[in-house]
Amino acid sequence: MSTHPVSPEVAGAVAAFFTGGSGPRHSVLSRIFDRTGFGDVAPYRPPDLEPNKENRVRETILTATKQTQRARELMDGLFAEMRVAACFSPDPDPEAERLRRDRVRMTQAAFARIDWELTDEGVLRPVALGAVAGAVGRPAIEDQLERLRRATDDPALLLGTAKEMLETTAKYVLEAFAVPYSPSISFDELWFHARDRLSLHPRDVDVTVAGGKEVREILEASWSIARMTNELRKSEGTGHGRTLPTGVSPEMALLVVREACSVAQLVLSALDRRLGR
Repeated sequence: MSTHPVSPEVAGAVAAFFTGGSGPRHSVLSRIFDRTGFGDVAPYRPPDLEPNKENRVRETILTATKQTQRARELMDGLFAEMRVAACFSPDPDPEAERLRRDRVRMTQAAFARIDWELTDEGVLRPVALGAVAGAVGRPAIEDQLERLRRATDDPALLLGTAKEMLETTAKYVLEAFAVPYSPSISFDELWFHARDRLSLHPRDVDVTVAGGKEVREILEASWSIARMTNELRKSEGTGHGRTLPTGVSPEMALLVVREACSVAQLVLSALDRRLGR
């Protein structure tokens, strides 16, 4: 997966929304570009009316492929204003609506090729990052997942939030079974009791049946993921007053998040099944 939601293809696809002067005004584009540090790339020069909006957007996004630090902020800002300008709203004119839908599909395909998703409503997010179906209706986890989706270029925040999500998941399990726990309970204890209530300990697997040995090892691996996420958060994540930048790359942090989400999905699905949901 690309850590940053920009590519030459994305630049061309997004710029197409501005063909013929469509989309947000020049002043709006200038405000976004200035705020995100790209104001000098393609400044608008009245009264010459150059460059046009399509070229401004293309050149700015192309520059962001080489200066990626604020690329996510740039794209989020663009899409926010494009939503306001109705770029993602149905057009009553059939021909205009066909053109709009074609542009949306072309842009979605461009993002998909770098493992990002653009929704039909114009919201950008990493593919499969923070995807935990069992989180629906559990506000604390939903909030943590949303933070994960916004923090793709901040490894320390990704690790810290992934650990919080796993801790919250275990607490949901204990609360569902009315199991009391101390505010000072350790991460390991929380997860021991949560897995115990759901019979997800490796010891609960009958290794004499077909596939039993493999399932036991998978459960062992899921616990290792949860435990190592917690350990990484202690040394490299947010929340412990660290004085140095994290040494974990964005790509590795995203891998940790995906695996942590898989573990949370396993546990919440098992909980829902146990509760008959």
